[in-house]
Amino acid sequence: MQQEITELLPRLRRFAYSLTGSMADADDLLQNTVERLLTRDTPDDADLTRWAFRVCRNVWIDECRARKVRREAAQRPELTDSQVVNGEHQTTKEIEWNRVDAAMARLPEDQRQIISLVAIQGMPYRIVADILDVPRGTVMSRLARARAALSEILAPVTMRTDT
Repeated sequence: MQQEITELLPRLRRFAYSLTGSMADADDLLQNTVERLLTRDTPDDADLTRWAFRVCRNVWIDECRARKVRREAAQRPELTDSQVVNGEHQTTKEIEWNRVDAAMARLPEDQRQIISLVAIQGMPYRIVADILDVPRGTVMSRLARARAALSEILAPVTMRTDT
């Protein structure tokens, strides 16, 4: 099982990054996911790949909830996550990747997950439906909406001149 998890690490890391938008957070999410995979029993009838992606998604949801609680509990504005600057991200990404990241961030989380699993990870709709625990038709409709939204966001802005 450890060998299989090792082979999944690059794909899980890309998925974690697509959820978090930050390499530091993605690495933390990946570490927590792998820890959970190694310390908990995998269901006998579960495909390890599907199970790993589902665990990663659930760990991220737990982290989002925890962040929300911490943010609401913080009394001083300097403690909020929004003021932390990730210099590594700003210096290591090219301009085009930043545009795509920003566009992905504008998508609702359910669409962002679908785009990541289908378009980035290359997973079939059936497997994505299993990972997200939704019908296959939902995967297809969310993917269509996500692609349309990304296309709209990333479309070049045409300059209008008054003559």
